[in-house]
Amino acid sequence: MAGAAGRVRRVEQRLEAVLAAAPGRRVRAVLRDPGIAQPHRASGPDVRFHRGARPCLRRRRKRGQERQALGRSRGGFSTKIHLKSDFDGRPIAFHLTGGEAGDSPIFKLLLDLGPDITPRAAVADKGYDAKANRAIARARGIAPAIPFKSNARDRPTFFPKALYRGRARIEQCFGKLKRFKRVALRCEKTECGFAAIVALALSFILIKSVHTA
Repeated sequence: MAGAAGRVRRVEQRLEAVLAAAPGRRVRAVLRDPGIAQPHRASGPDVRFHRGARPCLRRRRKRGQERQALGRSRGGFSTKIHLKSDFDGRPIAFHLTGGEAGDSPIFKLLLDLGPDITPRAAVADKGYDAKANRAIARARGIAPAIPFKSNARDRPTFFPKALYRGRARIEQCFGKLKRFKRVALRCEKTECGFAAIVALALSFILIKSVHTA
């Protein structure tokens, strides 16, 4: 018994010496079997036994409404659909912006969207009223049928009212589009998801108009 007690005492002394030599290491690391090869780990008081348990130091991307075609306007928090169609009201292309975005800056983009066909006229509402927009249309050989705002200066006396009446057809196309509940309420969170729903709804409208023509 005395010999066994002496050996235990010597083991305790060696263990105390090892712990004193490496105060920053954990007891579990000291008592680990030295015959098993252990993966290299950084030393220090923050080292953990499981490497996967460390906190993630990478900064995550912030989520939110930014760049999701959402904005606050007089009607509330909404998305604006800029729609381009032919004179028969069949949809050609569309573009999404936030509800607070203006119509006039999107005019040039709408002319570029869709098939490579130059129309003879561009019919739009007063939201697209701008000298730059009319100049862009005329430079491409397109007759702009855009009414002037009430506070516009140098308003011409002539305006193609008969041609402008055709704008009612795109308003009818908007009415058909708003019949789709997911479009009217914007159930999708991201711009990509909402654009897919709008494209699907417009494809249904286009297919129905072609088959009933």
